[in-house]
Amino acid sequence: MSWFIFLAVLNGICISLSRVLNGRLSLDRTAMLSSYWNHLIGFIFLSLLVPLVHGNSFSLPQNAPLSAYAGGVIGVLFVAISSLVLPRIGAMRTSLLVISGQMLVGVSLSLVLLFLKGQSLLDMIWPIAGMILILFGVNLNQQRQVNPYRKPDVELGYHALNKKKPAR
Repeated sequence: MSWFIFLAVLNGICISLSRVLNGRLSLDRTAMLSSYWNHLIGFIFLSLLVPLVHGNSFSLPQNAPLSAYAGGVIGVLFVAISSLVLPRIGAMRTSLLVISGQMLVGVSLSLVLLFLKGQSLLDMIWPIAGMILILFGVNLNQQRQVNPYRKPDVELGYHALNKKKPAR
C-alpha cells in the first residue's frame, strides 16, 4: 500500500512540475503550442517505454467504445488550459482550483451514483457537506484576492517567471 501512496505523491509532483514548465513555455509560445509539444514529447516517451514494459504482448483494446478515447482529448484540453491559466494566476492558485474541480466532479459523481442506487438523502449528507466545504474554500480564496491592500498574485507570478539574473 505504501508503494501506491508514494506513486500518488510522485504523480502530484509530476503534475505540478508539468504545469509550471508548460506555463513557462506558454509565455514564450501559445498555450496550444505548449500543449502540442507536451503531448508530442509524451507520445515519443511512451512509445519508447511501452515496449520495454510490455514487450511484445502490447495490443490495442478490441472492444473499447469510442468514448473511451475521450480521455486523450480531455488531457489535451487540461494541459492547454493549465498552460494558459498558470502564468496569469500563479501555480498555487491554479493547483488549488484544479484540485477543487476534481473534488467537485468526484463528489458529483458519487451523488449521482448514490441517487441511482436509490439511497436516501441522509446517505448523501457527507458528499453534500464535502461539496459545500469545497465551494466555501474556493469562495474564501476568491474573497482573499479582492483585498485592496494585497498585491495581486498575477503580478507576482508573472515577475517570478520572468525574473532575469543580474549581469555580472
